[in-house]
Amino acid sequence: MTGRPALLLAPALIVVAAALLVPLALLFVVSFWTVRSFRLQPDLSLAAWVRFVESYGGLTLYTLGIAALIAAICVALGFACAYALRFRAGRHADALLTAMLISLFGGYLVKVYAWKTILGADGILNGALSRLGLIEAPLPWLLYSRTAVVVTLTHFLLPLAVLPIYAALRNVSAESVEAARDLGASRAAVLRRVLLPQCRLGVFAAFAFCFLLAAGDYVTPLLLGGAGGSMLGQFIALEFSTRFNWPAGAAMAFGLLFASLGALALVWAALARATRP
Repeated sequence: MTGRPALLLAPALIVVAAALLVPLALLFVVSFWTVRSFRLQPDLSLAAWVRFVESYGGLTLYTLGIAALIAAICVALGFACAYALRFRAGRHADALLTAMLISLFGGYLVKVYAWKTILGADGILNGALSRLGLIEAPLPWLLYSRTAVVVTLTHFLLPLAVLPIYAALRNVSAESVEAARDLGASRAAVLRRVLLPQCRLGVFAAFAFCFLLAAGDYVTPLLLGGAGGSMLGQFIALEFSTRFNWPAGAAMAFGLLFASLGALALVWAALARATRP
């Protein structure tokens, strides 16, 4: 019986290996090659990795910081939404969750350009503040800034944070929450000692989804970030497309991947320690 499940999983594993693992392995090998006259040379060189650390180390840390901020906001808002759906919405929970999922079908670029319209100098927000007499001139920092990047990506990624947290909270009984309150536990104590230990995996999954997608995004910083909101993904895309320097782009991509996995490991350790009985 032990060999049959493995045999049944073999086709899926072969597809995953062929479609994901093999291209990743090849791209990792390319990161140690060089480029001469726009042609790849299969040399064994660390030049691309050295260039990544020296030229883009600071930008990588900035990208991880922005991604962590976006993920933290999404998890906080997502937990509040998921808690309301699980314990407050009653029979309307499924309808509200469906409405939230429908928002994902609106299109990524549609949301980016919508926020560009809202935050622009002639946008809805500046127009409303001007009519209320709160500002005399449009606020220049709303658009083409890191604020615009954080707001837009938070809006896009929030449903992806709600889903795993809500799924984890479905396993938490309302009776355990009420029992903790009857025993005198504060809301913070209920959150830390009852809810988080039981939905830790859901919270971490939500953070990981939002963090990785935000760290690898390059369209939002390109369209809304301006000079002060640039992230590493823009330069990775530039290396692969305009400069045709695949070793540099591969080294930057894997450098960001390894740094992101390290950051997630730290988050998991901190979450496990915070929810330890």
